[in-house]
Amino acid sequence: MGLFGGRKHGGLFTFNKDDGYLEAILRGFKKGILSRSDYNNLCQCDNLEDMKMHFISTDYGDFLAGEPSPIHTTTIAEKATCKLVNEFNHIRNQAIEPLSTFMDFISYGYMIDNVVLLITGTLHERDISELVDKCHPLGLFKSMATLSVVHNVADLYNNVLIDTPLAPYIQGCLSEEDLDEMNIEIIRNTLYKAYLEDFYNYCKYLGGQTELVMSDILKFEADRRSINITINSFGATELSKDDREKLYPQLGLLYPEGTGKLGKAEDVDQVRGILEVYSTYRSFFSDGVNNEKSLEDSFFEHEVHLNRMAFEDQYGYGVFYAYIKLREQEIRNIVWIAECISQNMKQKMNQYIPIF
Repeated sequence: MGLFGGRKHGGLFTFNKDDGYLEAILRGFKKGILSRSDYNNLCQCDNLEDMKMHFISTDYGDFLAGEPSPIHTTTIAEKATCKLVNEFNHIRNQAIEPLSTFMDFISYGYMIDNVVLLITGTLHERDISELVDKCHPLGLFKSMATLSVVHNVADLYNNVLIDTPLAPYIQGCLSEEDLDEMNIEIIRNTLYKAYLEDFYNYCKYLGGQTELVMSDILKFEADRRSINITINSFGATELSKDDREKLYPQLGLLYPEGTGKLGKAEDVDQVRGILEVYSTYRSFFSDGVNNEKSLEDSFFEHEVHLNRMAFEDQYGYGVFYAYIKLREQEIRNIVWIAECISQNMKQKMNQYIPIF
């Protein structure tokens, strides 16, 4: 999207005039994030019905009321996500510029995942209504109403995708032919690269505490994607080293020197050697490869740390992004514990990532 205009948010003396009320609501929502004692109680449950009873004493309340027994982990995930979406919409519907645009940026990441899902389903001639049901509710967009006229990828591109908020990214990075010919993960990473760079530039435009907090968070997200793209590309014959490097976001602690080296890496050991000089990521690879704790878990732990630290600041929008991500991690924790209970694998139940 590139060019930004309009009002920036206030600072120390003026922030609360427009955004203080919504920040106060958000910090109230944050009080409802599960505590360590809540997780300890969940881990002592013998079945999902016990979990349902425990949730009543938390901020989740009776969110599973009316659900028939036996409860499934997918139901718990859906209902918890619905609660998160309601909280997001409560904030977004009351926000004015520039917070409203910032909240829209948060939703664009979920839109990308939904768009990729629609492209994949269309290529495989899946039923459109079935695809919409699987879309993340934070990434829904108005042109989804026209999906009934979609019969192939060309229809999807011309009638739906170019009318989404992602249109500038799609038109700038992809053609109609690319949707047919390009690997779906390359499409996802191409769109996400454009999105991250645009979001980063918008936060810089807003300045102040928003820029300070979001720079660290978005730089980490860019580095995580660069590392994952590199590792996942090993053995992928359709992705050359030059093509791989084009997918790396042009920001982050690794950019440009580290990403330049990652683009030439041949195996995981070389990636480990490249990251050895970056103190932030050095332990990720020693702890998160060929170990009980995965590399993905190390990424999630650091993401939780950054988002938790965002609440130490005031007079910026970083807390709005951080809250959504912390709640997402909480949902992953709940689903993990529920799955361990369902599959009688209680010895692994404590491998969730605590938040506060």
